[in-house]
Amino acid sequence: MSRILVAATPVSGHHGPLLQIASHLSRLGHEVVFLGGARFAEQVRAAGPEFRALPAEADYDDRDFSARFPERDRVPAGPEQTMWDVMHVFGDPTSAQHRALKDVLAGFPATAVLYDNLFFGGVALSLSGAPGTRPATYSVGISPLGVESRDTAPHILGLLPPTDDAQREQYAAIAARMADLRAPLVTHLRGCFDAAGVTLPDGPLGRTLTDSADHFLQLTVPGFEYPRSDLPAGVRYIGAIPIPAAAGQEPPAWWPTLLSARAEGRRIVVTTQGTLANTDLNRLVVPTVRALADRDDLLVVAATGRADAAERFAAALPEVPGNAVVAGFVPFADLLPLADLLVTNGGYGGTQAALAHGVPLVVAGDSEDKPEVAARVEWTGSGINLRTAAPSDEALRTVVDTVLTTPSFRERAGELAKEYAAHDALALIDELVRRTDAG
Repeated sequence: MSRILVAATPVSGHHGPLLQIASHLSRLGHEVVFLGGARFAEQVRAAGPEFRALPAEADYDDRDFSARFPERDRVPAGPEQTMWDVMHVFGDPTSAQHRALKDVLAGFPATAVLYDNLFFGGVALSLSGAPGTRPATYSVGISPLGVESRDTAPHILGLLPPTDDAQREQYAAIAARMADLRAPLVTHLRGCFDAAGVTLPDGPLGRTLTDSADHFLQLTVPGFEYPRSDLPAGVRYIGAIPIPAAAGQEPPAWWPTLLSARAEGRRIVVTTQGTLANTDLNRLVVPTVRALADRDDLLVVAATGRADAAERFAAALPEVPGNAVVAGFVPFADLLPLADLLVTNGGYGGTQAALAHGVPLVVAGDSEDKPEVAARVEWTGSGINLRTAAPSDEALRTVVDTVLTTPSFRERAGELAKEYAAHDALALIDELVRRTDAG
């Protein structure tokens, strides 16, 4: 069996997939150490791997971003905030992450190191030496593929691929302007990598992130990613990580209501703002519940992802409609097979989990990578992209009705579900690390 080091940025959407990978490898008998955020320590230990905490300068509690990154609240959502995140949330910890990796490896000589694609300390490790002089490195793409291509629009803007030469010229002009805007970001990252003792290569950042690792494993299927005639040879689509079942846990108190609604032929609409952008439920969750309050043919499940769900929701909407339930942490592995629609702000993992179950979507998000996720939903025909993070009640009523009454959305989601089912990401990762160990 192999010795494997797994490292994750201390953000739920990054930590979750990497922990599932680490847990799977541990169950198969590999010796696994997990380097991550201190708040996840007990969760990691319960899953099987040995836990090591990131140093304080690379660690924080993602449930309160404002405490660690107060300046971020003053940066407008969209491309400007995304670039700020790359500089400070992901870039600034590079040296501390790289040092932590080396410290673990000094006492735990792993043959393979896996890290999420925005764990820049892992990128620094990959760049620190040629294969054979360091462990084999595997970068796991937990966000939409950001490789620049002549076949796609400039990344992070949420634009669909060009359809003709005129649009390609338009995109080229946008890309040139974005390169100017990105110049401070690149300069900042060079400093971060210099501090880690590694030189950041010239060229597009997206290519550096994919090409630096020995293997780049993108958590998606080809059908949910734009075709690229110039796709780097090292990029491999491996499918999605399945949502773990809530083993040993009792169903939530509202579960019988859900089952009764299903038995009565009512359709199930789930709405969520994920695990990061869920502080203000008035953005999407509350408006969705309010917009569908008169639909007796539906049951709306408000999955807030918060321990204080009831209090947060009551402050925004004191009376919960009779056709809705408000939940904190939801057993999505059990819920999605029963759902007819997911109204979401566009988290990458949650969106793909819905599609893996053949559930069509309504997407409304403008932060982090969410515009890119929403654009892919639109491009695949598996749902509607609202192109806003704060849709009106009227808009939500209209698009929910459209998706539920237009068969093509569920048909396209069903086609993608078959594609996801044909991939086994966890088995492939195990196969790859075994090959690494075998030489």
